[in-house]
Amino acid sequence: MALSFPKLKYPLAALEPFISERTMDFHYNRHFQNYVKTANELIEKTYYQDKEIWQIVSTAVGPIFNNAAQAFNHDFFFNCMIPQPPLIPSRLSEELSRQFRSTDIFLDAFQKSAVSNFGAGWTWLAMDPMTRKMSIINTSNAGTPLHEALYPLLCIDIWEHAYYLDYQNRRQDYVARFMNHIDWNFVARQFDECLSKFR
Repeated sequence: MALSFPKLKYPLAALEPFISERTMDFHYNRHFQNYVKTANELIEKTYYQDKEIWQIVSTAVGPIFNNAAQAFNHDFFFNCMIPQPPLIPSRLSEELSRQFRSTDIFLDAFQKSAVSNFGAGWTWLAMDPMTRKMSIINTSNAGTPLHEALYPLLCIDIWEHAYYLDYQNRRQDYVARFMNHIDWNFVARQFDECLSKFR
């Protein structure tokens, strides 16, 4: 089963001035699309050619993992953002408060983790489906929670190609503005899916 290149849920310019249309064009139409194309070329006529992307990311290594994981990570990241963010749904807000003491403490911790994540990679809110414990984790390069048997709920891309055209070396500004464009309904759906899949 070939990996698909999903349609973006908002226009390329919809996140301006947080992220420019130029950055989105490079990031979505070139970087992301190339990861999907390369992953499909690598899995052709292999054990992975009929697998779902989460199955590939969970078990593959080397170039197949790198490209499939980057395809997964980018799809997830673009879905985590929205031009006009909703309020955090109450069920998710209550769980964040229970596990991190308050939503404000969580938001601050997530932001600090992303800013301090060294080099290229991703910062995630993920949940252990067995214990239901949430954690903020940093991964490098193509790293993803799926490779660690964790269920992703939220992520930010902190590779420089995600922000450098707009922010240069000001990652802190990029991360701060990202926090104002989180699609909390998407995050809540991931939370609900994790609970329903691992009862």
